[in-house]
Amino acid sequence: MSPNGQPLYEGKAKILYPGPEDGTLIQYFKDDATAFNAQKKDSIIGKGVLNNYISAHLLPAVGEIGIPHHLLGRMSHREQLIKQVEIIPIEVIVRNVAAGSICKRLGLEEGEKLDETLVEFCLKDDSLGDPVIAAEHIFALNKATPDELSQIVDMTLRINDFMQGLFFGIGVRLIDFKLEFGRLETEEDIEIILADEISPDNCRLWDVSTNEKMDKDRFRRDLGGLIEAYSEIARRLGVNVPANALEA
Repeated sequence: MSPNGQPLYEGKAKILYPGPEDGTLIQYFKDDATAFNAQKKDSIIGKGVLNNYISAHLLPAVGEIGIPHHLLGRMSHREQLIKQVEIIPIEVIVRNVAAGSICKRLGLEEGEKLDETLVEFCLKDDSLGDPVIAAEHIFALNKATPDELSQIVDMTLRINDFMQGLFFGIGVRLIDFKLEFGRLETEEDIEIILADEISPDNCRLWDVSTNEKMDKDRFRRDLGGLIEAYSEIARRLGVNVPANALEA
């Protein structure tokens, strides 16, 4: 069941509703699966529940290393209470290993380890296909200031270092992932904080021993077994997702 009230925003995988207090929202995780700029679509029962539980585990974990984020707490199998922020319309892509679109774009072999962690930016605009942009585009389009982007990159690299170790500890390689950030207005200033989610929907996760894909590539490439893969990530992380929750 979705929350009462009119949606404020509906994206490909989540819906935002008014929260119980000013400055809060309810983030509802859908089962919709999309790929290739929503050209491929389906509904996979239980996907939203798993993403909710996994993200509600990972965001507090990065919070423990000093990364501010929007999560206030998981409310139900599909809902989170979050801080209301102004989303910065930039997708931040972190790449440790070549996979996905960068292989076609730059002629790299999938699985090729990058000599240095690569941070890319995409303009968050479905109508344009979320194009890759440079920092100069971000400043010219007035999407973020140099200081804001510097904070975003610093937090992104810290998150990457932390999550690589966290996932390697459970036998998973963090290939790449996507982050989004927002502006939170406080009494003193405007703070840049991590928003959206961290889950197998926006991370590429490969088993260390077999290179088996444990992320949304199972949907993108018609590999099947997406719920099983996400459930295995949750299990390895120590996240207890009740079996009956996947049908809620």
